[in-house]
Amino acid sequence: MTMIKDGQGRGIDYLRVSLTDKCNNRCIYCMPEEGIELMHSDKILTYEEIIRICTVGATLGMKKIKLTGGEPLVRKDVHVLIKALKAIPGIEKVTLTTNGVLLKKQLSHLVEAGLDGINVSLDTLDRAEYKRITRREGLQEVVEGIESAAKYPGLTVKINCVPVTTQTSDFARLVELARTQPVHIRFIEVMPIGYGKDLPFRSQKEVKAVLENTYGKMSPYHKPLGEGPCEYYDLPGFEGKIGFISAISHKFCATCNRVRLTAEGYFKTCLQYEKGVDLKSIIRQGESDETLTKAIEEAIYHKPESHHFHETKIDQEEQRSMSQIGG
Repeated sequence: MTMIKDGQGRGIDYLRVSLTDKCNNRCIYCMPEEGIELMHSDKILTYEEIIRICTVGATLGMKKIKLTGGEPLVRKDVHVLIKALKAIPGIEKVTLTTNGVLLKKQLSHLVEAGLDGINVSLDTLDRAEYKRITRREGLQEVVEGIESAAKYPGLTVKINCVPVTTQTSDFARLVELARTQPVHIRFIEVMPIGYGKDLPFRSQKEVKAVLENTYGKMSPYHKPLGEGPCEYYDLPGFEGKIGFISAISHKFCATCNRVRLTAEGYFKTCLQYEKGVDLKSIIRQGESDETLTKAIEEAIYHKPESHHFHETKIDQEEQRSMSQIGG
Protein backbone atom coordinates (compact mmCIF):
# COMPACT_ATOMS: atom_id res chain seq x y z
CA MET A 1 0.00 0.00 0.00
CA THR A 2 1.42 3.40 -1.00
CA MET A 3 1.70 5.92 1.82
CA ILE A 4 0.23 9.36 1.15
CA LYS A 5 2.72 12.23 1.16
CA ASP A 6 2.24 15.91 1.84
CA GLY A 7 3.52 18.79 -0.26
CA GLN A 8 6.90 18.57 1.49
CA GLY A 9 7.31 14.89 0.61
CA ARG A 10 6.69 13.65 4.16
CA GLY A 11 4.90 10.32 4.46
CA ILE A 12 1.76 10.54 6.63
CA ASP A 13 0.92 7.25 8.34
CA TYR A 14 -0.20 8.27 11.85
CA LEU A 15 -3.72 9.55 12.70
CA ARG A 16 -4.61 10.90 16.14
CA VAL A 17 -8.37 10.67 16.80
CA SER A 18 -10.00 12.64 19.61
CA LEU A 19 -13.09 10.87 20.97
CA THR A 20 -14.41 13.64 23.20
CA ASP A 21 -13.71 17.10 24.58
CA LYS A 22 -14.82 15.94 28.04
CA CYS A 23 -12.30 15.24 30.78
CA ASN A 24 -12.44 14.21 34.43
CA ASN A 25 -9.32 16.31 35.21
CA ARG A 26 -8.66 20.03 34.83
CA CYS A 27 -4.93 20.12 34.08
CA ILE A 28 -3.44 23.60 34.21
CA TYR A 29 -1.99 23.44 30.67
CA CYS A 30 -5.16 22.04 29.14
CA MET A 31 -8.27 23.85 30.42
CA PRO A 32 -9.49 26.32 33.05
CA GLU A 33 -10.47 25.16 36.53
CA GLU A 34 -14.17 25.61 35.76
CA GLY A 35 -13.85 23.50 32.63
CA ILE A 36 -14.90 24.43 29.09
CA GLU A 37 -18.20 24.74 27.27
CA LEU A 38 -18.70 21.20 26.04
CA MET A 39 -20.01 20.29 22.63
CA HIS A 40 -23.48 18.77 22.40
CA SER A 41 -23.36 15.03 21.79
CA ASP A 42 -24.84 15.35 18.30
CA LYS A 43 -21.85 17.47 17.24
CA ILE A 44 -19.40 14.69 18.20
CA LEU A 45 -18.45 12.09 15.63
CA THR A 46 -20.19 8.76 16.12
CA TYR A 47 -18.08 5.60 16.28
CA GLU A 48 -19.42 4.66 12.83
CA GLU A 49 -18.21 7.98 11.43
CA ILE A 50 -14.79 7.56 13.05
CA ILE A 51 -14.49 4.06 11.61
CA ARG A 52 -15.39 5.34 8.15
CA ILE A 53 -12.76 8.10 8.25
CA CYS A 54 -10.11 5.70 9.58
CA THR A 55 -10.97 3.19 6.85
CA VAL A 56 -10.44 5.87 4.21
CA GLY A 57 -7.22 6.87 5.97
CA ALA A 58 -6.01 3.29 5.83
CA THR A 59 -6.50 3.20 2.06
CA LEU A 60 -4.16 6.21 1.91
CA GLY A 61 -1.47 4.41 3.90
CA MET A 62 -2.24 5.46 7.45
CA LYS A 63 -1.37 2.50 9.65
CA LYS A 64 -1.33 3.75 13.24
CA ILE A 65 -4.25 5.27 15.14
CA LYS A 66 -3.93 7.01 18.49
CA LEU A 67 -7.15 7.61 20.46
CA THR A 68 -7.14 10.78 22.54
CA GLY A 69 -9.51 13.24 24.18
CA GLY A 70 -10.20 15.17 26.36
CA GLU A 71 -10.12 11.93 28.25
CA PRO A 72 -11.10 9.10 25.87
CA LEU A 73 -12.08 6.68 28.65
CA VAL A 74 -14.99 8.88 29.75
CA ARG A 75 -16.69 7.96 26.48
CA LYS A 76 -18.80 4.82 26.63
CA ASP A 77 -17.59 1.51 25.14
CA VAL A 78 -14.19 2.64 23.85
CA HIS A 79 -13.20 -1.03 23.64
CA VAL A 80 -15.91 -1.58 21.01
CA LEU A 81 -14.35 1.13 18.82
CA ILE A 82 -10.86 -0.30 19.34
CA LYS A 83 -11.96 -3.74 18.17
CA ALA A 84 -13.54 -2.26 15.03
CA LEU A 85 -10.47 -0.15 14.24
CA LYS A 86 -8.18 -3.15 14.62
CA ALA A 87 -10.28 -4.97 12.02
CA ILE A 88 -9.65 -2.32 9.34
CA PRO A 89 -7.31 -3.67 6.64
CA GLY A 90 -4.02 -1.79 6.78
CA ILE A 91 -4.31 -0.61 10.39
CA GLU A 92 -1.34 -2.08 12.22
CA LYS A 93 -1.56 -0.41 15.63
CA VAL A 94 -4.24 1.19 17.78
CA THR A 95 -3.03 2.93 20.92
CA LEU A 96 -4.61 5.24 23.48
CA THR A 97 -3.57 8.25 25.56
CA THR A 98 -5.29 8.58 28.93
CA ASN A 99 -4.92 10.40 32.23
CA GLY A 100 -5.14 6.96 33.83
CA VAL A 101 -7.86 7.62 36.39
CA LEU A 102 -10.28 5.12 34.79
CA LEU A 103 -7.63 2.86 33.29
CA LYS A 104 -7.59 0.00 35.80
CA LYS A 105 -11.37 -0.47 35.62
CA GLN A 106 -11.41 -0.70 31.82
CA LEU A 107 -8.02 -2.28 31.17
CA SER A 108 -9.08 -5.88 30.59
CA HIS A 109 -11.73 -4.86 28.03
CA LEU A 110 -9.23 -2.62 26.21
CA VAL A 111 -6.63 -5.36 25.97
CA GLU A 112 -9.17 -7.97 24.87
CA ALA A 113 -10.26 -5.59 22.10
CA GLY A 114 -6.70 -5.60 20.75
CA LEU A 115 -5.21 -2.36 22.11
CA ASP A 116 -1.49 -2.27 21.32
CA GLY A 117 -0.29 0.45 23.66
CA ILE A 118 -1.24 2.92 26.38
CA ASN A 119 0.23 6.35 27.08
CA VAL A 120 -0.59 7.64 30.56
CA SER A 121 -0.32 11.37 31.22
CA LEU A 122 1.31 11.80 34.64
CA ASP A 123 3.39 14.82 35.65
CA THR A 124 4.22 14.02 39.28
CA LEU A 125 4.04 11.31 41.95
CA ASP A 126 3.54 13.83 44.75
CA ARG A 127 -0.09 13.82 45.87
CA ALA A 128 -0.32 17.54 46.62
CA GLU A 129 1.47 18.50 43.41
CA TYR A 130 -0.75 16.13 41.41
CA LYS A 131 -3.81 17.88 42.84
CA ARG A 132 -2.33 21.31 42.00
CA ILE A 133 -1.66 20.33 38.37
CA THR A 134 -4.83 18.32 37.67
CA ARG A 135 -7.08 20.17 40.16
CA ARG A 136 -8.40 16.74 41.12
CA GLU A 137 -7.62 13.74 43.32
CA GLY A 138 -6.87 10.38 41.70
CA LEU A 139 -3.12 9.80 41.85
CA GLN A 140 -3.49 6.37 43.48
CA GLU A 141 -5.89 5.20 40.76
CA VAL A 142 -3.44 6.34 38.07
CA VAL A 143 -0.48 4.51 39.62
CA GLU A 144 -2.54 1.34 40.04
CA GLY A 145 -3.61 1.57 36.40
CA ILE A 146 0.01 1.86 35.25
CA GLU A 147 1.11 -1.06 37.38
CA SER A 148 -1.75 -3.21 36.08
CA ALA A 149 -1.05 -2.30 32.45
CA ALA A 150 2.65 -3.13 32.83
CA LYS A 151 1.73 -6.73 33.67
CA TYR A 152 0.17 -7.38 30.24
CA PRO A 153 2.70 -8.98 27.87
CA GLY A 154 2.82 -7.22 24.51
CA LEU A 155 1.09 -4.07 25.73
CA THR A 156 3.40 -1.07 25.38
CA VAL A 157 3.12 1.28 28.37
CA LYS A 158 4.49 4.82 28.28
CA ILE A 159 4.17 7.68 30.75
CA ASN A 160 3.94 11.20 29.32
CA CYS A 161 5.20 13.87 31.70
CA VAL A 162 4.81 17.56 30.91
CA PRO A 163 7.48 19.07 33.21
CA VAL A 164 5.42 21.82 34.82
CA THR A 165 5.94 20.71 38.41
CA THR A 166 7.79 23.10 40.69
CA GLN A 167 9.58 20.14 42.24
CA THR A 168 12.31 18.89 39.90
CA SER A 169 12.96 15.96 42.27
CA ASP A 170 9.66 14.60 40.90
CA PHE A 171 11.41 13.83 37.61
CA ALA A 172 13.63 11.24 39.27
CA ARG A 173 10.67 9.80 41.18
CA LEU A 174 8.81 9.27 37.90
CA VAL A 175 11.86 7.70 36.28
CA GLU A 176 11.99 5.13 39.10
CA LEU A 177 8.81 3.60 37.66
CA ALA A 178 10.96 2.38 34.78
CA ARG A 179 13.54 0.65 36.95
CA THR A 180 11.75 -2.67 37.46
CA GLN A 181 8.79 -2.36 35.07
CA PRO A 182 8.64 -2.32 31.24
CA VAL A 183 7.42 1.27 31.33
CA HIS A 184 8.96 4.08 29.27
CA ILE A 185 9.01 7.59 30.78
CA ARG A 186 8.80 10.48 28.29
CA PHE A 187 9.21 14.17 29.09
CA ILE A 188 7.23 16.43 26.75
CA GLU A 189 8.02 20.12 26.44
CA VAL A 190 4.92 22.19 27.21
CA MET A 191 3.39 23.52 24.00
CA PRO A 192 2.63 27.28 23.86
CA ILE A 193 -0.99 26.60 22.87
CA GLY A 194 -4.02 27.66 24.87
CA TYR A 195 -3.26 27.62 28.60
CA GLY A 196 0.24 26.28 27.98
CA LYS A 197 1.27 29.77 26.84
CA ASP A 198 1.12 31.02 30.43
CA LEU A 199 3.27 28.30 32.00
CA PRO A 200 7.05 28.34 32.55
CA PHE A 201 8.97 26.47 29.87
CA ARG A 202 11.41 23.72 30.85
CA SER A 203 13.52 22.36 28.00
CA GLN A 204 14.81 18.87 27.28
CA LYS A 205 18.32 20.07 28.17
CA GLU A 206 17.20 21.21 31.61
CA VAL A 207 15.24 18.05 32.46
CA LYS A 208 18.02 15.80 31.12
CA ALA A 209 20.54 17.64 33.32
CA VAL A 210 18.38 17.08 36.40
CA LEU A 211 18.14 13.35 35.68
CA GLU A 212 21.84 12.93 34.91
CA ASN A 213 22.68 14.70 38.15
CA THR A 214 20.85 11.85 39.90
CA TYR A 215 21.63 8.85 37.70
CA GLY A 216 24.74 9.75 35.76
CA LYS A 217 25.11 10.12 32.00
CA MET A 218 22.37 8.50 29.92
CA SER A 219 23.17 6.57 26.73
CA PRO A 220 21.20 7.16 23.51
CA TYR A 221 18.89 4.27 22.63
CA HIS A 222 18.48 3.92 18.89
CA LYS A 223 16.01 1.05 18.49
CA PRO A 224 12.46 2.20 17.56
CA LEU A 225 9.89 2.25 20.36
CA GLY A 226 7.07 3.75 18.32
CA GLU A 227 6.30 5.84 15.26
CA GLY A 228 6.62 9.27 16.88
CA PRO A 229 9.51 11.74 17.31
CA CYS A 230 10.61 10.67 20.80
CA GLU A 231 14.36 10.57 21.46
CA TYR A 232 15.10 7.71 23.88
CA TYR A 233 17.91 7.05 26.37
CA ASP A 234 19.09 4.08 28.42
CA LEU A 235 19.84 4.04 32.13
CA PRO A 236 21.93 1.09 33.39
CA GLY A 237 19.83 -1.47 35.24
CA PHE A 238 16.51 0.04 34.17
CA GLU A 239 13.93 -2.07 32.36
CA GLY A 240 12.17 0.90 30.73
CA LYS A 241 13.67 3.73 28.68
CA ILE A 242 13.72 7.50 29.20
CA GLY A 243 12.47 9.66 26.35
CA PHE A 244 12.12 13.29 25.31
CA ILE A 245 9.58 14.82 22.94
CA SER A 246 10.86 18.32 22.37
CA ALA A 247 8.89 20.17 19.72
CA ILE A 248 10.27 23.53 20.81
CA SER A 249 13.98 23.03 21.56
CA HIS A 250 14.46 20.13 19.11
CA LYS A 251 12.06 20.96 16.29
CA PHE A 252 11.10 17.77 14.41
CA CYS A 253 8.67 19.15 11.83
CA ALA A 254 10.84 17.90 8.94
CA THR A 255 9.94 14.31 9.84
CA CYS A 256 6.37 14.86 11.06
CA ASN A 257 4.20 11.91 10.03
CA ARG A 258 0.95 12.74 11.83
CA VAL A 259 -2.43 14.36 11.33
CA ARG A 260 -5.33 14.85 13.75
CA LEU A 261 -9.08 14.39 13.81
CA THR A 262 -10.95 16.37 16.45
CA ALA A 263 -13.97 14.99 18.28
CA GLU A 264 -16.24 17.20 16.17
CA GLY A 265 -14.79 15.83 12.95
CA TYR A 266 -12.31 18.52 11.97
CA PHE A 267 -9.21 17.17 10.21
CA LYS A 268 -6.09 19.09 11.33
CA THR A 269 -2.67 18.72 9.75
CA CYS A 270 -0.66 20.73 12.29
CA LEU A 271 -1.26 21.28 16.00
CA GLN A 272 -0.45 25.01 15.86
CA TYR A 273 -2.81 26.00 13.07
CA GLU A 274 -6.59 25.97 12.98
CA LYS A 275 -6.77 25.35 9.24
CA GLY A 276 -7.96 21.96 8.01
CA VAL A 277 -11.15 20.43 6.66
CA ASP A 278 -14.53 19.57 8.19
CA LEU A 279 -14.93 15.85 7.48
CA LYS A 280 -18.08 15.54 9.58
CA SER A 281 -19.95 17.86 7.24
CA ILE A 282 -18.82 15.85 4.23
CA ILE A 283 -20.09 12.64 5.82
CA ARG A 284 -23.39 14.05 7.10
CA GLN A 285 -24.14 15.63 3.75
CA GLY A 286 -24.16 12.12 2.30
CA GLU A 287 -21.01 12.49 0.22
CA SER A 288 -19.17 9.44 -1.12
CA ASP A 289 -15.94 7.89 0.14
CA GLU A 290 -14.31 9.29 -3.00
CA THR A 291 -15.21 12.84 -1.92
CA LEU A 292 -13.99 12.09 1.60
CA THR A 293 -10.72 10.74 0.24
CA LYS A 294 -10.13 13.78 -1.95
CA ALA A 295 -10.77 16.13 0.99
CA ILE A 296 -8.19 14.30 3.12
CA GLU A 297 -5.67 14.22 0.27
CA GLU A 298 -6.07 17.96 -0.34
CA ALA A 299 -5.65 18.80 3.35
CA ILE A 300 -2.55 16.64 3.68
CA TYR A 301 -0.97 18.11 0.57
CA HIS A 302 -1.25 21.57 2.17
CA LYS A 303 0.10 20.46 5.57
CA PRO A 304 2.29 23.33 6.87
CA GLU A 305 6.03 22.92 6.52
CA SER A 306 6.56 23.56 10.22
CA HIS A 307 5.25 25.24 13.33
CA HIS A 308 6.37 28.77 14.23
CA PHE A 309 5.84 28.90 17.98
CA HIS A 310 8.64 31.44 18.46
CA GLU A 311 6.97 34.02 16.22
CA THR A 312 4.71 36.58 17.85
CA LYS A 313 2.02 36.85 15.17
CA ILE A 314 0.80 33.77 13.29
CA ASP A 315 -1.92 33.66 10.63
CA GLN A 316 -4.67 31.12 11.40
CA GLU A 317 -3.11 30.18 14.74
CA GLU A 318 -5.13 27.64 16.75
CA GLN A 319 -7.11 29.34 19.53
CA ARG A 320 -8.82 26.36 21.11
CA SER A 321 -7.55 24.51 24.20
CA MET A 322 -5.68 21.21 23.99
CA SER A 323 -8.73 19.27 25.23
CA GLN A 324 -10.74 20.63 22.31
CA ILE A 325 -8.23 19.76 19.57
CA GLY A 326 -7.03 16.40 20.84
CA GLY A 327 -3.43 17.48 21.34
